[in-house]
Amino acid sequence: MDRREFLGSTTVLGLGAGLAAAMHVGETAAAEKAQTPVRMAFMGVNGRGKDLLKGFVGFPQTEVAYICDPDAAVIPAAMKVVSDSGRKSPKVEKDFRVALEDPEVDVLVCAAPDHWHSLATIWACQAGKDVYVEKPVSHNPIEGRRMVQAARKYNRIVQAGTQRRSAADMQEAVKIVQSGKLGDVAFVRAWITSQRPNIGKEQVTAPPEDLDFDLWCGPAANNGYKKNLVHYHWHWRWDYGTGECGNNGIHAMDVARWGLGVDAPDIVVCGGGKNFFDDDQETPDTQLATFECGGTTLQWEHRTWSPHGIDNEAFGVTFYGSEGTLAVRSHGWTLYAMEGKKEKEVQKREPAEFENAHKQNFFDSLISRAAPNAEIEIAHRSTQFCQLANIAWRTRSTVRFDGATETILGNDAATALLGRSYRKGFELPTV
Repeated sequence: MDRREFLGSTTVLGLGAGLAAAMHVGETAAAEKAQTPVRMAFMGVNGRGKDLLKGFVGFPQTEVAYICDPDAAVIPAAMKVVSDSGRKSPKVEKDFRVALEDPEVDVLVCAAPDHWHSLATIWACQAGKDVYVEKPVSHNPIEGRRMVQAARKYNRIVQAGTQRRSAADMQEAVKIVQSGKLGDVAFVRAWITSQRPNIGKEQVTAPPEDLDFDLWCGPAANNGYKKNLVHYHWHWRWDYGTGECGNNGIHAMDVARWGLGVDAPDIVVCGGGKNFFDDDQETPDTQLATFECGGTTLQWEHRTWSPHGIDNEAFGVTFYGSEGTLAVRSHGWTLYAMEGKKEKEVQKREPAEFENAHKQNFFDSLISRAAPNAEIEIAHRSTQFCQLANIAWRTRSTVRFDGATETILGNDAATALLGRSYRKGFELPTV
């Protein structure tokens, strides 16, 4: 080896050593960052919110900074979750905006009713917080697009609670559909069946002393408190919820859209009605929506009064192709292949864990700043399918949709439902 070769080799070795050292420093920094406490404020802690609280305190990096809910009656159970985890007691506020003003808070976890999801997320992004927001991410399509714009403008991580995006079995199912194993997928059916209770008919009364009902309403209309509204049956009232299609349909529609690889439908029609219940519910207890997406037809069906599902499954998404069928259950799936004119089961996948996987994905994104599995753009597009189904049902009309501009063509009544009016002090920000 001559002098030039020797100097060249030592330079390469030096660069290699420097690169290795830099990589080690980077890995150490990432590891340290992974152990840095993530200070979270939880908004809405009654049902799903308490479940999220239980899940997040299972991660060592979680620090519960705030518990926020306009109903003081639900606070003790949430505080017990925190104390049982061995964490120090968080601050308690009925108005989550107090937590947004705290510079030490890193994340807002929003599990309030649907009508709060968009405004809470946008305000959190403006305050420099990352967000984990429950499904459906918005009450209407315009809100969903504003959430995307806010996440982009303020460079925030926003993960939606469509947990199947982080489930290994669902990821494998989507790969099968997109691999071409099913051939041409011409039809997808998604559904859920259940037996929900009759909520009765109630008169407007004074709210419980523990509940700040006006704050609970927030951006939505305050038409008076009813006993059958808070805490769950708001799902079936248009001012606050999105019906069963938005409540549970979003999970199925997200898997269907994901598998098909489509962003938006071209045409939406919807039938059904309140065929079973005679109560204060406004949303349909029976709903069948059909979406034309290019060369594929997608159908959503729900019945909230009948337990008998399709193919003996209460929840499912089935992809029908020219070469086979993929039957996706609530968790897990079965693949069928064509043999002549008959089908044969060729593969079966058992359910995979998804709740903790989804939260872990969120924490990973907080560190890497890479998009999470259920990033807000993804969640908005899936939620939009459910919202368009509801718009078609409420207007009893055919909805022709331009996915590029997110507008409805030639239908003023349907267009009016792309957004909503807001109460003073709770207006949707222009981002």
